[in-house]
Amino acid sequence: MSCHARQGRACLQSGRGRRAVRVQSERPRAATGTIATTRPPRPGEVDGQDYHFRSEAEFKQMVREGRMLEHAHVFGNFYGSPRGPVEEAIAQGCDVLFDVDWQGAQQVRNSPLKDSVLSIFLLPPSITELRRRLEERAKDATEVIEKRMEKSWDEISHWDAYDYVLVNDDLDATEAQLKTIVSAERMRRPQQPGLLDHVRRLQTEFEESL
Repeated sequence: MSCHARQGRACLQSGRGRRAVRVQSERPRAATGTIATTRPPRPGEVDGQDYHFRSEAEFKQMVREGRMLEHAHVFGNFYGSPRGPVEEAIAQGCDVLFDVDWQGAQQVRNSPLKDSVLSIFLLPPSITELRRRLEERAKDATEVIEKRMEKSWDEISHWDAYDYVLVNDDLDATEAQLKTIVSAERMRRPQQPGLLDHVRRLQTEFEESL
C-alpha cells in the first residue's frame, strides 16, 4: 500500500442502506479498517482478512487496555476497531474506511482522531427494500433479521449527525458518489501539506522573473 505525506482520514460509513457498498480508492491511499468480533466465523471468512475473530475474554481485555478505537455489543456479539493499525495508517497518510453503526461512529468522532473523521450515512430507499436486502443476502437467521428490522429506525434516526447523507437506491451510483466524496475531501487545503512549499517556489520564480 502506498501512502502520501498527508494526514489520512477515518472515513465512517454507517446506516441501514449499506448493502455491501465499499469505497475502493482509484489511488492506493485507502485501507479498510478490519473489525474485531466475538461472533463465530461464517463459511468462507478468513481471520485477519474479513474480521479479527476473538474470544469474548480477549475482546474485553483489548477494551480494558484501550486498544479499541470503538466497540459495541450488537445482536449478542461484540464488534470493534483495533486502534493501533488505524492510528498508524492515518499517520502515514492513508485513509481508513470503516463500516460501523451510529454508536461506533460516535465513539470515533469523540476519539483523539476526531479531527481526521469524515462520516457518510447511507439511507435505504424504503423500509420494504431494507428487509428485502437483509433477506436476500442470506447471512443471518430469521430471528436476527427481525431484530435488525426492529432496531433499524434507531439507526436511521441518527442520519443528521453525519457530514454526508446518501440514499442507496442504486449500488453502482452510490459507490460512485462515495468515491467522489472521498476524492473531494482529499483536495481540501489542510489535506495537501505540500501546497505551501509549492506556492513559495512559485513566489520565488515570480520574483526572479521581474
